[in-house]
Amino acid sequence: MTTIHQALIDAAQRVDAHEARLLLFRFTGFTREFAITHPESELSDEALQAYRHAIDQLEAGVPLPYITGVKPFWKNYFKVTPDVLIPREDTETVIDRVLEIAQERKVGTILDLGTGSGCIAVTLALELPQAKVHGVDISPAAVEVARENAKAFGAGNVDFSVGSWFESVGDRTFDCIVSNPPYIHPEDKHLENLTHEPINALTDGVDGMSCIRAIVHDAEAHLTPGGWIVFEHGYDQGEAVRSLLECSGYEDVQTLRDFGMNERVTSGRKPL
Repeated sequence: MTTIHQALIDAAQRVDAHEARLLLFRFTGFTREFAITHPESELSDEALQAYRHAIDQLEAGVPLPYITGVKPFWKNYFKVTPDVLIPREDTETVIDRVLEIAQERKVGTILDLGTGSGCIAVTLALELPQAKVHGVDISPAAVEVARENAKAFGAGNVDFSVGSWFESVGDRTFDCIVSNPPYIHPEDKHLENLTHEPINALTDGVDGMSCIRAIVHDAEAHLTPGGWIVFEHGYDQGEAVRSLLECSGYEDVQTLRDFGMNERVTSGRKPL
């Protein structure tokens, strides 16, 4: 039989030791405290098989969240599957910006375009319980994941629909429209390390700006007077997004930096 100590030694020769420990806790049921104090405890055949399979996946390049099925974002662990992007810490900058806006004016309705796992929509629904939040994604599988996350966290003020950008919301208007659209340029070298995530959620296949342009083009008809639009974008796209919003008539255009001090989220206000 294989002990906790031996299983970790074997795994650490193949993958990162910290991630090996996380997978051990996830697939054996052992807590961190138990593993530290009882390293001689043996794994059952079933647990060992599950753990080794997880290590095989990790060694093959499958991202850890797709193996564990969860990823922390803001204050919660969101369910993720290969049908959705893995939430990033930088995307929390979107939440920061919307909460800033909500301190300045009433935000009663929010639309999240390209909701994926629902991490933005659900988090905003939880942080702004007085608001009604709607998330949209072109992928039915992604919308199902978002609905499961909303249910898991008790976010009753958020709902979802399947569609491409605004097509599923009719003529509804919102106080705030947010989006983390596909913005990576198709020739960006970062795509080489993201092969396990849905490609259509990463890049537009054009220039990294086409989805942002499309949303801006149609957003005015879906924003209330004085309403805000908030985009996550690439580290090198801040100037282009600011210019696009200003040329489209938006006011108070500004860009926030992420935790790495890169320009990451740009917002603008529709005139009253």
